[in-house]
Amino acid sequence: MAKITGALEYHSSGRKGKIEVISSKPCLTSRDLSLAYSPGVAEPCLEIEKNPEDAYQYTAKGNLVAVVSNGTAVLGLGNIGALAGKPVMEGKGVLFKRFADIDVFDIELNSENPDEIIRACQLLEPTFGGINLEDIKAPECFYIEEELKKTMNIPVFHDDQHGTAIISSAALINALELIGKKIEEIRIVVNGAGASAIACANLAISLGVKRENLIMCDTKGVIYRGRVEGMNKYKERFAADTPLRTLEEAASGADVLFGLSSKGAFTQEMVRKMAANPIIFALANPDPEITPEDARAVRGDVLIATGRSDYPNQVNNVLGFPFIFRGALDVRATTINEEMKKAAVFALAGLAREECPDSVCRAYGNVKFSFGRDYIIPKPFDPRALLRVAPAIARAAMDSGVARQPIADMDKYVEQLESLQGKAKETMRLIINKAKSDPKRIVFPEGDNEKILRAAQILIEEGIAKPILIGNRDKIDAKMEELGLDLNGSVQIIDPANCDQADDYAQELFRLRQRKGLTLTEARRILTRKSRTHFGCMMVRQGDADTLLSGIDTHYPETIRPALEVIGKQPGLSSVHGLYMMVFKKRIFLLADTTVCIEPTAEELAETAILAAEKAQMLDIDPTIAMLSFSNFGSVQHPQALKVKKATEIVKEKAPGLVIDGEMQSDTAVVTEILQKSFPFASLKEAANILIFPDLNSGNICYKLLHHLGEAEAIGPILMGMKKPVHVLQRGDDVDDIVNMAAIAVVDAQIS
Repeated sequence: MAKITGALEYHSSGRKGKIEVISSKPCLTSRDLSLAYSPGVAEPCLEIEKNPEDAYQYTAKGNLVAVVSNGTAVLGLGNIGALAGKPVMEGKGVLFKRFADIDVFDIELNSENPDEIIRACQLLEPTFGGINLEDIKAPECFYIEEELKKTMNIPVFHDDQHGTAIISSAALINALELIGKKIEEIRIVVNGAGASAIACANLAISLGVKRENLIMCDTKGVIYRGRVEGMNKYKERFAADTPLRTLEEAASGADVLFGLSSKGAFTQEMVRKMAANPIIFALANPDPEITPEDARAVRGDVLIATGRSDYPNQVNNVLGFPFIFRGALDVRATTINEEMKKAAVFALAGLAREECPDSVCRAYGNVKFSFGRDYIIPKPFDPRALLRVAPAIARAAMDSGVARQPIADMDKYVEQLESLQGKAKETMRLIINKAKSDPKRIVFPEGDNEKILRAAQILIEEGIAKPILIGNRDKIDAKMEELGLDLNGSVQIIDPANCDQADDYAQELFRLRQRKGLTLTEARRILTRKSRTHFGCMMVRQGDADTLLSGIDTHYPETIRPALEVIGKQPGLSSVHGLYMMVFKKRIFLLADTTVCIEPTAEELAETAILAAEKAQMLDIDPTIAMLSFSNFGSVQHPQALKVKKATEIVKEKAPGLVIDGEMQSDTAVVTEILQKSFPFASLKEAANILIFPDLNSGNICYKLLHHLGEAEAIGPILMGMKKPVHVLQRGDDVDDIVNMAAIAVVDAQIS
């Protein structure tokens, strides 16, 4: 195996290894200690003694998986022993946590005796909610899993077998769909007779491959009926009644060649002799049985997948085991059965046929992925895998009768899974649900933009909004056809050059701007040929749309200016203001003004604070406001600090019900201990969730630093103070960003 630069430093730098245990409860005071340990811990102990199922309520058992190995078949390394395999098992724990928020203890057992491994796992059942067997050689791994599944009441899953089988079977289903072959008619050759090969063969038969159409080979050739050399009872199940004796003979005329063996096992001559549109899964790692370049050099109709990330169609087990265990744990399944495995197969196959999100494309160098010969399986970093596979597993467990705690509301369960992906997902799901309760008409001036069109499809399918696209109809239709979108009949398309309302809009724009130097002719030209944003704003003004979202192709002022000219700010306000929602792992802050007011007066700062509080309430956030400065409550007598102090007084006078204080420094605003210890007189008794900056300079700098260095997700900009809701996109926003901002715009329109 080739050495990877920096791997040893990665594992040894800082805290050694890749995992640590972190307390999920506070342990800072003597009271915390008495609850965490003695005497308080006795209470849950007694409850569990009375009812063992309460262990799932009072301990981490329900979210804890053991990764168990003896290191006898470590991927690419062979039998290196339990201790040498520990870095791999720690890595498995990292993947469980990263992709499905499942906690793991890695258990390395220094034994090659399968009965000892079985007994060790059985003794661990009180500790864990599930057991993932890893890197145990065949045939012992089959016996170990079979015995544990018979004797244990928690899910036991050998990922080397079933993980590979599930992911590759999903790829097989999609490959057959693309080439137009039926699974019950294909002839398949499996090269390899170890754990993953036998599992792949078993699952393929379960999905419809006829046993008589499947040939399995090992290092000694075809496994045929009557063969003695190198056989065991697991291979015997696949012994074929055939005169074929070599892999080369078996591959001739085969539709599918499954490689779970070793580098170079497939030759170009084998590929040349396969049936039309051959499917090759060359899954040996790190070097496949044949490379895609070598296979395609022989014939152009080959469809190939490997286990490597530098080739298309990577069969990667991380698409399976985290989500399979997530679904199994969440219904307290007693096992992972055939129905659950097949549910995972179809969930992954279906996901690959959906449009791939921009976030995934960015992770792979902005490569566009769409269902086809080079994209038959989702990418490992696709966040939707959790949301498709875990519910499919949970549902299959319930339907097959192995779920001890069925899920009553599957939609709610999916929302809970989204929250595992971060506070931003949870927050946006709440906003999206609000939007779906009363979807509004949202006009997109950049209606021919690819991202806008893709977002419009999601908005319609999810029932979030009713999109209106502005642009040339022929151009929009052509772009939709190119993208494979079907929006006709569900979306309104308006071409300003051929719109019946265009003249009425021009008359109204002329009336609004005639004393600003605008002629009627110029108003018509602006609306029909020059500025679709002006046209969209006029639709909102005249009640033909409820809200507008623009800016994906333009600079921020180019959207703000038409909105101010056509719709205008709310009466009594000195300006409009901008806000960003900054979402951290466990907290949300609203930052304002971050986009509009450069040098605000005290009155404008007060407006910003009041409008930000209104937006917080719109988002179901109870507002607590800190007016930021370099001074703490008069510690510095400077005009800038005095401005913030005056703004705070104005807010308290105009909105006496708001919890607000200032001027204060930023650490005072966000650290409860500082507030309570140093400033007990402050109106704020705990950290604020709305931060009002003294000028655009500081606000804009702060939100960008928090986004890029503090790893906060920035949602916005959210425009505040318009007569009717208008919101702005950032250049470079992806489809998910557009959908999120559209949901915010809809909720704003509901309230307006």
